[in-house]
Amino acid sequence: MKQNFTVRHGALDGVEAFLSVARHRNFRKAAAELRVTPSAISQAVRTLEARIGVALFLRTTRSVGLTEAGERFFARARPAFEELVAAAEIAREFGQRPTGLLRLSVPRAVLPVLLEPLVASFCQAYPEIELEIVASGELVDLAAEGFDAGIRMGELIAPDMVAVRLTPSFPFVVVGSPDYLHHRSRPAQIEDLRGHACLRMRRTDGSVAPWRFVDGNKAIEAIVTGPLIAHDYSTLLGAAIRGVGLAQVPGPVAASAIADRRLHALLRPFAVTSPGVFLYYPQRHQVLPKLRAFIDHVRQGDGDISQTRTRNGKSREPATE
Repeated sequence: MKQNFTVRHGALDGVEAFLSVARHRNFRKAAAELRVTPSAISQAVRTLEARIGVALFLRTTRSVGLTEAGERFFARARPAFEELVAAAEIAREFGQRPTGLLRLSVPRAVLPVLLEPLVASFCQAYPEIELEIVASGELVDLAAEGFDAGIRMGELIAPDMVAVRLTPSFPFVVVGSPDYLHHRSRPAQIEDLRGHACLRMRRTDGSVAPWRFVDGNKAIEAIVTGPLIAHDYSTLLGAAIRGVGLAQVPGPVAASAIADRRLHALLRPFAVTSPGVFLYYPQRHQVLPKLRAFIDHVRQGDGDISQTRTRNGKSREPATE
């Protein structure tokens, strides 16, 4: 039969008083050490003895000694209590200074654009923090998977998360390489995509995402076809550069390739706009210093980073310690 190892409420009450008296063999010295009255120490010990069901001390008017039960209890309780104190001190350090393992869940596409320029400087600025970046297209449960925070586009973040803006809003652009466009006419309207090889993204739920556009105030989802389906924007971008087809990707992801003319931006008047990329984490009373350090470092490294916002759009600062 499985035993119940749940610690009962108050099971540790009086243990610190007992250990102090046992070390000093004196109630008054124990009271002075713990900064309480001798009567409080006596009451704590009596309550502990009553709860255990055995006398732990031999008391006379001139001396205090341990019973055999007290000796056994002291031998086992002292190292256990010291471990508890040490554990509390270690835990307290995590709440007082930037240290420990900081785990971030991020999409692969933002690594070269957003994080790589910051990683080296952050690691140098905070040598006591171990930064672990897990690149994935999946939307993970931060708490269940042991992440301190995640980075995603704003429209993908749950409303109960605190979100810190990392980038301004940006368009999703359709891009094609000069080689690809050399043999085909450039699309001028959304309908023109029917004659093109369009590279597509598979969502985390398994569906293939349509291409999204706006025409004035009208939102349009275009069902396109093409030779490649990928799970991340980096793959789509690389295939577009190699002339496999057209791709629709976040503007910052394609910016470098557009600037050096490896890609041309198309259908700009119909580009849909994303709210931008955000760092997000669960709402909690205390933000650990390691996460606070990362937020502050990102802010200092990017002048476009704005005030922290909740997903309902109201400005707010994350909870502080």
